[in-house]
Amino acid sequence: MLAEFERLAEARMAPGPHGFFAGGAGDEATLAENVTAWRGWRIRPRVLVDVATRDTGTTVLGQRLPHPVLVAPTAFHRLATPDGEVATARAALAAGSVMCLSTFSTVGAAELAAQVPEVRRWFQLYVFRDRGITAALVDAAVASGYEALVLTVDLPVLGLRERDLRSGFVLEEAAAIPSLAGSGVPRRMTLAELTEVVDPSLTWADLERFAGQSGLPVLAKGVLVPEDAERAVDHGAAGVVVSNHGGRQLDGVLATAEALPAVVDRVGGRADVLVDGGIRRGGDVLKALALGARAVLVGRPVLWGLAVGGEAGARQVLDLLVAEFDNALALAGAPRAADLDRSFVQPARRG
Repeated sequence: MLAEFERLAEARMAPGPHGFFAGGAGDEATLAENVTAWRGWRIRPRVLVDVATRDTGTTVLGQRLPHPVLVAPTAFHRLATPDGEVATARAALAAGSVMCLSTFSTVGAAELAAQVPEVRRWFQLYVFRDRGITAALVDAAVASGYEALVLTVDLPVLGLRERDLRSGFVLEEAAAIPSLAGSGVPRRMTLAELTEVVDPSLTWADLERFAGQSGLPVLAKGVLVPEDAERAVDHGAAGVVVSNHGGRQLDGVLATAEALPAVVDRVGGRADVLVDGGIRRGGDVLKALALGARAVLVGRPVLWGLAVGGEAGARQVLDLLVAEFDNALALAGAPRAADLDRSFVQPARRG
């Protein structure tokens, strides 16, 4: 189970890097609620359904995928394993997943594509104050065969990540981050200093520009309310990722399992809706698809797998989630992931 990977990763990692991966903003209420909110939905299983053959596949951005478990964009994988994002990409390839590479990866977009050319890959984009650097990042992703841009829209400034402040966590090799190469950043940086390169003036017009000019489908990541989801689609987004940045930005916002249904109801017929945050079991994946998501993105569990066993550990995490999802489909009486709809879930009784 994924909790075992999390426990082992904490034991193996230094406190600063572990806290960076594990922590959230403020009191970390949203961080915790992302996990518990999936438990707020109950599965309504069907019996006497022929589930001898099952299909876990889904379709995202018009492309068929063997299952709906994708690798979320997370930064600095070399804090977890020496091969960094190359190990993650190899694990994603072996597991039949999609790798979403972070702007703040420790392996550049072109290098990752050269090292693991067969993996399906998306590029997560932070828009820098220096728009020339941003344009170069997008150009590199396009030239290197990335299939989509995932534009993060919920980081105009860094959330109050008190765990990192307490640990004194700093990036010892910030200048070695490929996206920052040549930008004159110092060798050692705090997270607050690093995210000063991100442009806080990003607007809907920028989303429309990326959607119109990049030549790639664009997903807006960090959407929690249906009004914003609708605006994203109106401005050219091919999809939205319901996300609160893993509870790392504004503490006290909606958990993603709470936010997902309203977003799907508003835009599900016009654009693909994906979700991240708190996915820890195959049953969570089932619930997400029943609520209307096309796929889920998994971040921290993949990092725990990397910290425990490098590429093999990350692949174990992904394989485990897919196997649990397949098992959940059988026990819920849904032979195909495409069969899932709201009739398979209901809110848990409260009080």
